[in-house]
This record gives sequence, structure tokens and C-alpha cells, in this order.
Amino acid sequence: MAVALLGGLAWVAVVQGGARIGTPMGQALAGSAIAALATAAGALPALFVRRISARWEDVMLGFGAGVMAAASCFSLILPGVAAGAGILGSKPAGAAIVAAGLVLGALFLLLADKAVPHEHPGAGRHGPGWMQLRRVWLMVFAIALHNFPEGMAIGVGFAGGDASVGVPLTAAIAIQDIPEGLVVAVALRTVAYTPLKAAGAAALTGLAEPLGAIVGVALTSGFAPLYPAGLGFAAGAMIWVVSHEIIPETHRKGHEQAATLGIIGGFVVMMLLDTALG
Repeated sequence: MAVALLGGLAWVAVVQGGARIGTPMGQALAGSAIAALATAAGALPALFVRRISARWEDVMLGFGAGVMAAASCFSLILPGVAAGAGILGSKPAGAAIVAAGLVLGALFLLLADKAVPHEHPGAGRHGPGWMQLRRVWLMVFAIALHNFPEGMAIGVGFAGGDASVGVPLTAAIAIQDIPEGLVVAVALRTVAYTPLKAAGAAALTGLAEPLGAIVGVALTSGFAPLYPAGLGFAAGAMIWVVSHEIIPETHRKGHEQAATLGIIGGFVVMMLLDTALG
């Protein structure tokens, strides 16, 4: 059902994007729907596989972290500085407004982590109030929470009407979402969820991305300086997730070298992809 819901969302987004091919909102909805479907696609193998080795899980998460880190640099920060320089007439001013957005994005995730009960796959409980919520759904909610700024990044990427920013960013987030969807679904299977429920719950976390995309476009389309600031905000949020959430998780089980190779591989792939698509 979750996959069907995401498929319907993608169809609506693509139709809307086709009907308004020149509008940032239509493009952002289409891009975020593709990213959401990537999460669902990643969850599908959990229908047949109950668990994956901890080493491969860390490598896959590391690869996704590398993709996100490269996307933050090449698809958010650098275009943001260029856009800010064009709007403000000064490269230092452009860099400053992106830097301010980056700090705000990281602070937003910091406050969200402190305010919302959450878990990471296999890492135990974090945050206040965890006894009121089921363990597994805390983890699912945490993943959905982190998908929201990824959707915002897609929205901001298309808000300026420049596909050379939005398309590589969408590709990066979709690539990162595939292993994330698999890891979440397999984690749900290990705590006695049926294959369909595990894959469906993991797929549903992708619904946060179209919501984030709508917010990203809405917040940065009306006032020009908000566009580079929004790119910085999205970069700060993504870098926070990579550094605070993903890398510590991949280094927790003794697979630091394999995970780091995954990070480097993801960074290189995204760097080449951004060059090809940008």
C-alpha cells in the first residue's frame, strides 16, 4: 500500500510538473517524488531478505553519507555562493549569506534532535520521552524527520529555476535514499515486523520529502536573498545528518575502514555525477 501511495504521489507530481514545466514547484514536486520512490525501491529487497551483514550495512550507509556530503558541497554550497554573489554583487557577501544559512540549518537539526524522541537503527534510544512511543516507530519517525530537510534541499534547488542545481541534487538524494530505505526496512524486520509492514513503513518515510520540497520552494521563491540562504540551510541540515547521525552509526560496530571507503566512493560518484548533470 505504501509503495502504491508513493507511486500515486509520483504520478501526480510528474503530471503537475508536466502541466507547469516552467514552475519551480512542479519541478520540485517531481524531483521529491522521485526521491521518495527511491526510498521505497530500497525497501523492496526487505520483502525477501531478513537481514544484511553489519559490514555491508555500514558500507551502504557510508556510501549514502559520501553522496550527501558531495551534494552539499557541489550542488548546494557552491551554487549558493554563486547565486548570492550575483544577487548581492559581491562574492564575500554571497559566501556570508550561504554560511549564515548553513549554520541555521545545522541548528535546526540540533534543536529537532533535542526536542523530538528518536532512535537510530541499532543504536538505542535518544532524546526525551521515549517511553511514550514504540521503539520501532521512534526510529521510523527519526528517518522521516531527516528526510524532510532533504526534501527542502530539492525544493530550494529548483526554487531558482536552474535545473543544473535541482537535477544533480535530486539524483544525489535519490541515490542516498536507496540504501537508507533498505537499512530501515531490514531493521524493522529484525524486530518481528512482517516483510510487507517493514517495507511499507520504510517506504512511508519518503513522504516527508515532497512535504519538505513544498516548504523549500515556498520559503525561498519570494525574496531573492533567501535562495542562496536556503541552499546554505539545506547544506547545513544535510551535513549535520552526515556528521551527527550517519558516520557515528557506521563506526559503531568496528567497520570504520569499510565505512570510510564507502564514504569516499559515494563522494566520488556524486562529484562525477554533478559534473555530468550540471
